Amino acid sequence: MILRYLLLAGVAYFGYKGVKSWVVKNFAGNEIFGQKREEITDVMVQDPCCKVYFPKQQGVHVNVGGEDLCFCSAECRDKFFASRSNQ
Repeated sequence: MILRYLLLAGVAYFGYKGVKSWVVKNFAGNEIFGQKREEITDVMVQDPCCKVYFPKQQGVHVNVGGEDLCFCSAECRDKFFASRSNQ
């Protein structure tokens, strides 16, 4: 009787492992719990003037002395350069 339960438990365990590996192989690469994975296409950067984080692609880019600065808006860009010229 006990041997039968052990055999049933072994079959259930290996069946579970087989189904789990099949699910991971076929679904985990593209979906997680029904949601598609999205590629990261942009990064968040901090505005040097107002310290707000925003997507880099949406920012105002300025190259100053070989350094690329990203501002959240033209107003922050102007404030940043105005404060640098006053120093």
